[in-house]
Amino acid sequence: MHFAKYHALGNDYLVIEPTTPDPPTSEQIKAICHRNYGIGSDGILFGPLKTVNAQFGLRIFNPDGSEAEKSGNGLRIFARFLHDHQLVTATPFTIETPGGVVKAFVSNGARQVTVEMGKVSFHSEDIPITGPPREVINEKLLVVGREFRFCAATIGNPHCVIPCTRVSADLARTYGPLIEIDPRFPNRVNVQFLQILTRSEIRIEIWERGAGYTLASGSSSAAAAAVAHRLGLCGEHISVHMPGGCIDICISEDYAINMTGPVAKIGEGDIADEIF
Repeated sequence: MHFAKYHALGNDYLVIEPTTPDPPTSEQIKAICHRNYGIGSDGILFGPLKTVNAQFGLRIFNPDGSEAEKSGNGLRIFARFLHDHQLVTATPFTIETPGGVVKAFVSNGARQVTVEMGKVSFHSEDIPITGPPREVINEKLLVVGREFRFCAATIGNPHCVIPCTRVSADLARTYGPLIEIDPRFPNRVNVQFLQILTRSEIRIEIWERGAGYTLASGSSSAAAAAVAHRLGLCGEHISVHMPGGCIDICISEDYAINMTGPVAKIGEGDIADEIF
């Protein structure tokens, strides 16, 4: 099984090209992604796949073996992989995941990738989140005795954004795993703790569904920036700072998101059957 490994601001993925229509099993994915007994990664990008709705199809798997609908960093990495393998040029191209079709553009010697991520929705039925149909804005969330206010959003995958005066890795590691599995989120949820820095800059700490504490996330950046804009705290151009680095988000009037950030190649090789 051949792989190529890339990272986007420290969020690392393995790209595995299909030799059969079937992806690795859940147990194989867990073994491959293990930091000590496998290659180690924040997930697996299985593609390119044939699809009728876009030029390339992609499936995204978390290190716990579950499948993700969409990943901003994963999409940027996959776009870089396609460029490295001369499957695309400098012109925009389309990729379909279970979370929808996006348009990608590779620039700066393939080290920078822009993705049109689609539109953010705050509506409970789109996310999904339990309760009556509504926009989920500034609702109460009680976690082991601590009360938070949160906004929920989707950009093809579910997010819970929690504005805070200050954010930290400890905050994400302590409360993130509990919020991820809160019963109000039937598909589990990605969690972002959001700090407003200026009208054009925010900082987030991330607990990613199926992956845990994460240095950076493209879809989390998009969701958090959209919430900051929706609350009137930021404008439409926002730099999102994370432990791994910075992603630039541009928000249109209908909450369509353009995301731009770097991608770096780590290496490639073959996975030995022995690890299974």
